[in-house]
Amino acid sequence: MAPATATAVASPSTSSRLLHRSLLSPTPTAARCLRPPLCRGRLRTVRQVVANGDVSSPSSDVAAEESAAAPKIGKRVRVTAPVRVHHVSKAPDLDICGMEGVVKQYVGIWKGKRITANLPFKLEFELRVDGQDKPVRFFAHLREDEFELVEDE
Repeated sequence: MAPATATAVASPSTSSRLLHRSLLSPTPTAARCLRPPLCRGRLRTVRQVVANGDVSSPSSDVAAEESAAAPKIGKRVRVTAPVRVHHVSKAPDLDICGMEGVVKQYVGIWKGKRITANLPFKLEFELRVDGQDKPVRFFAHLREDEFELVEDE
């Protein structure tokens, strides 16, 4: 029985192109050093900086911002600005001005760092729709100046 042989056709990958260029290049090999150990060292340094970065301890201004937003979470609020939402499928193009909801979350701080949330307060609303027993619950993100706290009676 004859041994099985296989032939592989090389694909024109990036590494084969580089090899082809280096074989045809007129410059000496020492002048074309790519220095892979140096690149690996830089990558290792970047990994160490990211791994050693202190994410758990927030700075004083971030902590102050988070503590200022904390009392609003869980409070009942009323929307004062004319805001239209389009993501509620049961009530398309809904104007939520005057509706009351609950502040669920402050999303301006994430893992102890300030993020650029344009609408940092996440509010939950319930809307009664004709023909349904249960109200439709939906969320909307708003700025602090677009709602006011409602006094509990």
